[in-house]
Formats: sequence, structure tokens, C-alpha cells
Amino acid sequence: MIINMKNATKWRYFTSAVSITLMLVSILLVATKGLNWGLDFTGGVVSEVQLSSKITSSEIEPLLKAGLHQDVAVIASGEPGRWVLRYAIPEAGQELPTITDMLAPISTDITVLNTSIVGPQVGQELADQGGLALLVCMLCILGYLSYRFEWRLASGSLFALLHDVVFVLGFFALTQMEFNLTVLAAVLAILGYSLNDSIIIADRIRELLIAKPKWSIQKINNEAIAATFSRTMVTSGTTLMTVGALWLLGGGPLEGFAIAMFIGIITGTWSSISVGTTLPELFGLKPEHYLPKVVSEEP
Repeated sequence: MIINMKNATKWRYFTSAVSITLMLVSILLVATKGLNWGLDFTGGVVSEVQLSSKITSSEIEPLLKAGLHQDVAVIASGEPGRWVLRYAIPEAGQELPTITDMLAPISTDITVLNTSIVGPQVGQELADQGGLALLVCMLCILGYLSYRFEWRLASGSLFALLHDVVFVLGFFALTQMEFNLTVLAAVLAILGYSLNDSIIIADRIRELLIAKPKWSIQKINNEAIAATFSRTMVTSGTTLMTVGALWLLGGGPLEGFAIAMFIGIITGTWSSISVGTTLPELFGLKPEHYLPKVVSEEP
């Protein structure tokens, strides 16, 4: 594949600058607006009801929203006509109608199967465990990259991972979409997906550093991107098609997960190509760092 090295290098520097700018904006959004934590983290009420199988969520949700004066998540359960309702714990002293009363306009045959309350302490514990899982994942990835690559090359992959996670968090802070356990699962999945792209390109860079020691690092990076570009696009494209179908057909319960994955795949591909190759270059990565050391023999 023939590439114009000067133009390719300029584009890598430009996209890296854009990535860093967006990353700083995302950090600012998270710090100022914060995340809209879901009931998994803040606590709430979970009720399971049985209705006629002909009733849809679009009929249930407006009645519950009007009766409870808050947004209510209506999730289809495993059987026809069975629904899981999730909403925040009402304030102390606030009298609200029962679920049966609220849904009476659409059905008189309503059975409340069970109701459970997730307290704030349980929600805080889930938040702490989720943050710990994210930290442990990042530390394991850091250890793996440090073992496999020289630190300059590993730094690009690690920074690309941070970029992807921060960008997803910034999007959820900007839109104030609910951040729940499914979104956290998507963030952890993004780490693995982005790492795969970064390692493929980093492996190619390492091979070229050893095979072409006289080449400049700019040319090596550009050649590595060119050699892996088609594979990266095919992999990302097919994955985006799957996540896109999940977004369109999965419904409300999977919307946050699908959106987080969709953004993560795009930013992961972007950052692996731009940030993952430019940062080691700025840190002074050279072919000498991967050439075998010559041991002088004393007479």
C-alpha cells in the first residue's frame, strides 16, 4: 500500500490533537455535570406485575409516570404479559396510588407478583465494586502491556484505553442518560475491544522496528497503520453492524449498553490509529529500543 508519509504524519498529529481536546472536554463534563446514576447505584423499587399479553409498554409507562411523578423503566420479562417496573424510592410521607390503581384504566386483571427495594447502601456498594472492577481491569492491562512492549510503545496503548473510557463517560455526562450496570459492563467490554486494536498495531510497529532499523519512526508508524488498516476497518465495521442492530432492536433496557459500545468502538478504532501511534513517537521511540544488545567480548 503506497502512502504519502508527510500527509499521513500530519493527519496522525491532527487527529491526536482532536482526541486530546475531546478527552479534556469529557473530563470537564464529568467533573461539572456528573453522571446520571441509575437505580442500580442510587437504590429504588423493583416490582414485577402480570397483565394481559395484549398490553404493551407504551400503554403502561405513561400511566406509571403520571402516577409516580417520575420516569419509570418498564422492562419485558421472560413470559408474555409479565413486566418488571423500576422506579426511585418515593420521598418520606409522599402518598402514591398503588400499581393496581395506576394501571386500572388499561386492565382490571393485574397481579403484583413481587416487590423489592434496593437501598442506597446496596447501590453505593455496587458503585464501589464497579469502580474497583474498572481499576483492577486497568491495572491488569497495564501489567500485560508492560510485559509485552517497551514502555514507550505500551504508553500509547494505555493512553488510548483511557481516552476511550473517558470519552464514553463524557458523552453520558453531556446527555445525562442513565448510567447503570449495563453501561458499566459496556465500558469494561470497550477496554478489551480497544486493547485488541492497539496491540495489533503495536505488534506491527515492533516488527518493523526490528526489520527496518534504518527507517524513521514516522515512516514505521505510517507503514504499520497501512498494513493493519483494512483489517481494523473490517473488524470495526462488522462489530458496529451488530451493536447497531442491538441498539435499534434491543429496546430501552439495552439502549445504554448499545450506545456506549457504539461510541467505544468508534473511539477505540480512532485512538488506536492516532493516539496509540503518536504518543510513543513523541516519547522518542526508536528502532534501537527493540534491537538486540551486542555484548562485547573481552580478549
